[in-house]
Amino acid sequence: MATILYLDDEPAIGLILADTLERAGHTAIGAQTVPQALQALAEQNIDLIISDYRMPGLTGLEFLELLKEEGSTVPLIMLTGYATIEHAVAAIKAGAIDYITKPVSPDQLELAVSQALEVVRLRRENTALRREVMEFRNERAIIGETPQIRRLMQTVATAAPTRATVLLQGESGTGKELFARAIHDASDRRDKPFIKLNCAALPEGLIESALFGHEKGAFTGAIKRVEGAFERAHHGTLLLDEVSEMRLDLQAKLLRVLQEQEFERVGGSQPIKVDVRIIATTNRDLATFSAEGHFRQDLFFRLSVLPVSIPPLRDRRQDIPLLAQRFALRTAAEMNKDIVGVAPEALAMLQEYDWPGNVRELQHAVERAVILSPERVLQVHAFDGVRFGLSRNVTGPTRPKSHTLAEGKDAPVQLPPGAVVLTSLNVDEAEQQLIARALDVSAGNRTRAAELLGMSIRTLRSKLNRPGEEPSTLAD
Repeated sequence: MATILYLDDEPAIGLILADTLERAGHTAIGAQTVPQALQALAEQNIDLIISDYRMPGLTGLEFLELLKEEGSTVPLIMLTGYATIEHAVAAIKAGAIDYITKPVSPDQLELAVSQALEVVRLRRENTALRREVMEFRNERAIIGETPQIRRLMQTVATAAPTRATVLLQGESGTGKELFARAIHDASDRRDKPFIKLNCAALPEGLIESALFGHEKGAFTGAIKRVEGAFERAHHGTLLLDEVSEMRLDLQAKLLRVLQEQEFERVGGSQPIKVDVRIIATTNRDLATFSAEGHFRQDLFFRLSVLPVSIPPLRDRRQDIPLLAQRFALRTAAEMNKDIVGVAPEALAMLQEYDWPGNVRELQHAVERAVILSPERVLQVHAFDGVRFGLSRNVTGPTRPKSHTLAEGKDAPVQLPPGAVVLTSLNVDEAEQQLIARALDVSAGNRTRAAELLGMSIRTLRSKLNRPGEEPSTLAD
């Protein structure tokens, strides 16, 4: 039910409008002049306006123009006793959502109000969906201010409007798929499908079907016709992830599709024309890989029309604080935890690590820190896993001694209060130390400790009550 403002200088008409609207379950607010209506709009959350066309002072059309000038988005139904086509056209052009004539029957008014409110609902739903899409796209936004990232974003902006094939090369975890998405989102295909196919994850016998689809009865288990990735990506973008892992015989078929923009389903005989933009990714040096005979050189040349190299995180360390803060705030919001950021000392420590797993490894490290940390600002000791990795980092810069784990048994170690010090590399012993830390953080609550450790309460009980140990009496 809605709150509806009616504006009419005739009291009798106002009574009819109020009675009809209230009988329909709405809240009716009346006004006889434009100033009264504007005051009601300022004081109430109005869902719909019903306004007379002719009134003393400002007309209904002038009222509409005034609403536009003030930025009001409340829809308006125009009501008039002078039914002419010119009036109706003028009202709709001015922005009225509907136009009805006097005398108004209750059924006619209820129908007009119902239709107008449905339009209002759809508009709000559309606005909400657009907001969600923008938030989703913001989540996929590429974070970075280093010269390397700026150059990459310029390349993305240049490549996006074309239909040229793009080859994204970089180590695992550098965000190749994110850049592929950025190219798609910045192109004129942004509203069309973005289909991903991981060439390394599919069984060899299914890759051809996954790419081109198959006809019913094409092989054992093919009980119906299935569209492949190329068909589903028609007019859109197809991302071939880890394309270097594709079989050589399939590479020849892929080359034909790229050249001819047509293919046949497995078990089919009719060529199918498609309009697909290809983006391929690989974590190999594909030029060397193809020169060694592991990948077709003609396909490599066809895929690398626009080659793009994604730098590893260790080559853009200045972006680590931005990424860490973003991951921390997003994870905290998802978990409803009151965490406001990462301490400067922790950010400095994160910048000194080489991150062999790149952005993905950083994201997981921050997520783990958010889960385990009881503090509002993530401190150095929240990143114990990274700290251990730093002690083995031989390619990156030397860390301050106060943050380095001891290499020898008797070496002094300076760690912040509350940090977990792994005194042994034995997996069972290290696990018990982590369990003890989680129980300490959760004040002995095993259910909460299990959540922090990423295991079930049953598994935690089993680890706490091992044979030969005293049964745990901690609370669930």
